[in-house]
Order: sequence, then structure tokens, then C-alpha cells
Amino acid sequence: MITKDMVINDVIKKYPKTITVFSNFKVDACCGGGFSIEKTISATGIDLNALLTALNKVVVANK
Repeated sequence: MITKDMVINDVIKKYPKTITVFSNFKVDACCGGGFSIEKTISATGIDLNALLTALNKVVVANK
């Protein structure tokens, strides 16, 4: 399960298909990839719960 405290680069390494979700949500997975999901999106207006739900759907679908 992906949580808000996980580092984006770690999520992408463990679950490569999540990069599409980050891209769809316009999350900076490159320059912001070294920070937690929550910290990276904190000033963007992105809905954290919606992002986490989408990320976890990808993880479940690719088990």
C-alpha cells in the first residue's frame, strides 16, 4: 500500500507503473522525486486522497 509518507522515487522503483499516475496528476516525479508524496504536492492543490487512491489501484491491478 502506498502512503503519503513514501518517497516518490521509492514508489516508482517498487511500482514502475505508478509513473503514469504521477504524470496524470501533474506530480513532479523528477525534481520532486526525492521527497514524500505529501511534501511534493503540498503546495500544488492536488487532492492527496485522490492521488493515493489512484496509485494504490495501479498497485492492486498489477499484483
